[in-house]
Amino acid sequence: MKKIVLITGPKHSGKTLTARALQKILGWEAGDTDEVMEKQTGKTPRVLFMESREIFQKAEERALASLMGECCRIISAGGGLADNGAALELLPSNRDIVIVYLDVSAETAWQRITDTARGAELPPFLNTENPRETHFALHERRAKAYKALAHLTIATENRSPEEIAKEITEFLSLPEKL
Repeated sequence: MKKIVLITGPKHSGKTLTARALQKILGWEAGDTDEVMEKQTGKTPRVLFMESREIFQKAEERALASLMGECCRIISAGGGLADNGAALELLPSNRDIVIVYLDVSAETAWQRITDTARGAELPPFLNTENPRETHFALHERRAKAYKALAHLTIATENRSPEEIAKEITEFLSLPEKL
């Protein structure tokens, strides 16, 4: 089985950009669960979640299975993967998969989520009476879950995707250029 790098972390932690930077260094195929979900269903992850959490999670599980089985050695997962038990069961418990957690503070993630310059629109799971409080509680709970799964946790504050990708490459003990 091929080695797979699964990049996890909260919404707006830089997972997709880091996966692309890692792809440039290693030359491996990369994929994004959110993009695959949209291709497979014709609906954005936001729309799927608004239909129901169950529909969203089933689509996320199918997307992850597809990426792991077909093409990709670098996978950028959605921020809520930690809450999807069925998808997490797909992860082999061996050395063929390296799980990387991109650690960003809850405050930084919140600022990015609400940044109007980014075209901010709260994700459906934060449409609560107190979105900020909901975000911070989710962030803390998911961070614990991701850290427990991760082989490598990387603090990402004020670091570029290229710097993060280089750290992943060093962890893999691979040369920067194949």
